[in-house]
Amino acid sequence: MPRIVTYNVHRCVGNDRRLDVGRIVEVLAGLKPDIVALQELDVGRRRTNHVDQAHEIGRRLDMACHFHAALKVEEELYGDAIMTTYPERLVKVGTLPGHPGFRALEPRGALWVEVEVEGVPVHIINTHLGLVPKEQQTQANHLAGPDWLGHPHCRGPRILLGDFNATATSVVYRTFLKSLSPARALARVQTPTATFPSPLPVLRIDHLFVSPEIRVTDVFAPFAPLTRVASDHLPLVMDFEVVG
Repeated sequence: MPRIVTYNVHRCVGNDRRLDVGRIVEVLAGLKPDIVALQELDVGRRRTNHVDQAHEIGRRLDMACHFHAALKVEEELYGDAIMTTYPERLVKVGTLPGHPGFRALEPRGALWVEVEVEGVPVHIINTHLGLVPKEQQTQANHLAGPDWLGHPHCRGPRILLGDFNATATSVVYRTFLKSLSPARALARVQTPTATFPSPLPVLRIDHLFVSPEIRVTDVFAPFAPLTRVASDHLPLVMDFEVVG
């Protein structure tokens, strides 16, 4: 059964302030995912020893990797990635619009990869929204619009996932319910899915949304000594089948 993971890795710096790419790899390898969506990756940045974290994690997991830099500072990059063991192709990457009144905020982005799961194309969109509610809503509307989820090519099985920095009571969350369903609500057994902060998670701000062709069997946030320290978020895991 296919497994997908979304994980904000906090540039591979754990709650003990230790930079450790291998620890993130260990968390992911232990989960045995087929598809991984990561947020907050550094590529070639001085603060994290100039490592290309996206492709290094992909290499160690033996996965194809697509990275999108939401932020560029000369040669230094920071952004999100999708990795998979399945046949794949990159469809689109892009920067999300900010709010006119908050021009100094960190740029945000998204990437869209088509993954062939057991012979069926599945659209995977990974994103990391901003921190300010007005900015988040602008970005959510953009993702829900004709350039992304509403795009003519974005049909059939779809999974939208990532760090939305918004809870299930937010307008942002409800924006995506117009075309998708929250994976957590579809799981056969309800288990804890709070992901932040990882030492004692109380907030559900990392989410998975799915189209009707995705049958969710399980959603969970692994709470273990390693996941509690490796990043400030827990990973969020979904097991699923493609139907219809």
